[in-house]
Amino acid sequence: MKIGLLILVLALVAVAALMAWVRLAPSDPARWHGALTFTKDEDKEGAAIRVVPANDPRAALAELDRIALATPRTERLAGAVEEGSVTYITRSAFWGFPDYTTITATEDRVILFGRLRFGQSDFGVNKARVEGWISQLIPEGT
Repeated sequence: MKIGLLILVLALVAVAALMAWVRLAPSDPARWHGALTFTKDEDKEGAAIRVVPANDPRAALAELDRIALATPRTERLAGAVEEGSVTYITRSAFWGFPDYTTITATEDRVILFGRLRFGQSDFGVNKARVEGWISQLIPEGT
């Protein structure tokens, strides 16, 4: 009975340590932020890239900034609308896993790149987030 309790306590401590690391690990803007140059949509394991044509890319970026910051557990990591590129961190509710989404405005489009930090699969979370933000930017039927 005592060994079982000890194993349980050690397992709980290990889970707590993992959760703390995931939530408290620093996010280096130099690693996660930068202007994007993708030219086509692409889905990768743990990531999604979307290229959206825009008549006024800076206005689209400003609106996407508003949409992103209204998303639960999302904050700006680096950049600004005025700079033409912004990177956000969105954390999962329970574990606090960070996902990074960078949005860049070019001359004729906005580019969104959502990707995970830890693990190999995000179960489509970044794709859903990026497409959700785009759907709010471009309401259906317009």
